[in-house]
Amino acid sequence: MSELLFDDFFKVEDIDPDGKKYDKVSRIVARSEKYGMYMLLDVNTEIYPINRKERFLLALSPSLVLNTKDGPVSIQEKFEYIMYGRLYDITADGLSRSPPEVEVYASFGGLQLMLRGDPSHCVKFAVDQNLFLLIRKLET
Repeated sequence: MSELLFDDFFKVEDIDPDGKKYDKVSRIVARSEKYGMYMLLDVNTEIYPINRKERFLLALSPSLVLNTKDGPVSIQEKFEYIMYGRLYDITADGLSRSPPEVEVYASFGGLQLMLRGDPSHCVKFAVDQNLFLLIRKLET
């Protein structure tokens, strides 16, 4: 049981910017609304189709059970697409930029996530951390 490591609303800006490489997987480019984070994410679009300009909630959590003031709560029923994987790298090369940026990399059975943005939104992440990626589309 734990708490969310990260959550934000994202809007898809582009799909497969470098061209379609796999039949069942697309790489989406999205920007978060609350924190302004930039994200590249591989999604199995055969089972979870996603389109340009679509909005969704993304959460990263070490567990599917969260601690709340009312006790443990399962969150998997609140999401439509869930992947399990490992955070394998955090790069701080962009700390000298203005504004400073970090990049967080995770792999979910070969499907990749890259999240880039302000370091203050990434303080809960650690290399070799197991995590769940959870997505739910929002009504437009």
